[in-house]
Amino acid sequence: MAAGDEYTIDELARAAGTTVRSLRVYHERGVLPPPQVKGRTGYYSPEHLNRVRTISRLLDRGIKLNGIKELLNAWDRGDDLGDILGVGSLLSGLEPGEPPTGAPIADGDTIPATELQERYASVPNGLARIVAAGLYEPVDAVTYRPADRQLVRMADQLAAAGVPDADVLGELERMRADCDRMARRFVDLFHRTAWQKYRESERSSADLAELTGQLQLARTLPGKAAAELVNRFVAHYIESDSELSEVATEE
Repeated sequence: MAAGDEYTIDELARAAGTTVRSLRVYHERGVLPPPQVKGRTGYYSPEHLNRVRTISRLLDRGIKLNGIKELLNAWDRGDDLGDILGVGSLLSGLEPGEPPTGAPIADGDTIPATELQERYASVPNGLARIVAAGLYEPVDAVTYRPADRQLVRMADQLAAAGVPDADVLGELERMRADCDRMARRFVDLFHRTAWQKYRESERSSADLAELTGQLQLARTLPGKAAAELVNRFVAHYIESDSELSEVATEE
């Protein structure tokens, strides 16, 4: 990440988990605003990163760039929900009234877009940001469902504790970015070590078994270690705060 929360196009692509080529296409299709140019270099903001993540999630749902452009333009204009949902047939790629494709969704797994709009009304571009943060994903033009139940549960618990939704979402966005960077480092480390060793081996069944075991560790060990470290540091900071520590001792 660049200084001052600014990204070059290469840094933006890495942070968003996409490619520079895709970003250039987004520019050409009008779904990604231009960067701020300083000298001969364009710099992107965290808002650009949120925008790219939203685009990626909507593309994963099979929504076309034309539909995404209409939706994001509506959000940018501050249109009301009715105006935004007026592009429903474009967004879903379906005819009005046609059911969405994919596996059936059980009752209780979905939430009306109007409810989410009301819940995050105080958050600028709230719907776009909860999609980009991985909390919810669109089922069709008027319905959403949880994309990550653990994140949704965490957001609900923090909100119930009195943390404003804007602050909750901001923390989740930062946490997601931090986790993405850690994951990329571990995968890069795996490539430089275990994978490179396997490539240089005879690639026997024993070599493959060793690589498979190391890959399983790479999938699980970083998350377990990170969770333990975060909990340890949180406990340390609470204990270092005299007022919080006193309250914790009285419990």
